Amino acid sequence: MNKKIVALILVIITAVSFVGCGNQENDQKSEVSPRPIVIQGAMDVEVETLVSQLKDAKEVKYGTWTYWEGTMDNYPVVVAKTEIGMTNAAANTVFAIEKFNPIAIINQGTSGGHDPALHRYDIVVGKKAVNFGSLRSERAEYGEGIQAENWIPMNNAAIDKETGEEKKVFEFEADKNLVETAMSVASSYENGTVVEGIIGSADEWNRELDRIQWIHETFGTSTEEMETASAAQIADVFDVPFVGIRILSNTEIHNEEYDRESGIYCQEYVAKVTKELIKQYSMK
Repeated sequence: MNKKIVALILVIITAVSFVGCGNQENDQKSEVSPRPIVIQGAMDVEVETLVSQLKDAKEVKYGTWTYWEGTMDNYPVVVAKTEIGMTNAAANTVFAIEKFNPIAIINQGTSGGHDPALHRYDIVVGKKAVNFGSLRSERAEYGEGIQAENWIPMNNAAIDKETGEEKKVFEFEADKNLVETAMSVASSYENGTVVEGIIGSADEWNRELDRIQWIHETFGTSTEEMETASAAQIADVFDVPFVGIRILSNTEIHNEEYDRESGIYCQEYVAKVTKELIKQYSMK
């Protein structure tokens, strides 16, 4: 065989071996890389402050959704802008789980008050999330009117991960450690009170006081918004620890108007929660 050809073959073999070793090293590095915390918000006012706290933030897009990859306290964090609504939040959560493999998901942002004990700027750490827009009505004939207060709450269909069988879920419980961690920094919040409660979600914006009272009494909701329950449902399917954290940006009960600053307050609080989680995850 020609000596030049032999030399060329040796070069190719060496190069392939080098690439293979490099790929093995990269695979080993990826295996030990910490899984990120994903923090979701629907609007600019619900993500801008968090993005500004990321170091070396890199913007990426999947579909129409925007994510920012970076670090907080040298730990990977992804901020996700879900856009408004239940469908957007669910789809965004699927992408977040598939693309980033998060160790935990925090859905946070603004909301409207349901609990008379709460005021604007108070924060609700959601021990549960419920879809209060899932309802059915009994049959009524033409002319008998619409009796929304008689509508019946429906369960959400889900698949049991152990049996593979369909199960009915009325509400989605948050991860207990995430709730405890979120409450552990409550004393540091200076703009209101922080409570555990139930976050209600639906593609609705309710301003009728009787309607708000009915939802509160029927579902036990502390506050309402349009994303948390659907994101919680997806996180439950994939077994990803999840918690919702919502600030009251307004409450019709006390005639307290929407304030954009509330979204900033919530993000600042969530950043504290995130840093507490980072301490836990960094020790593992």
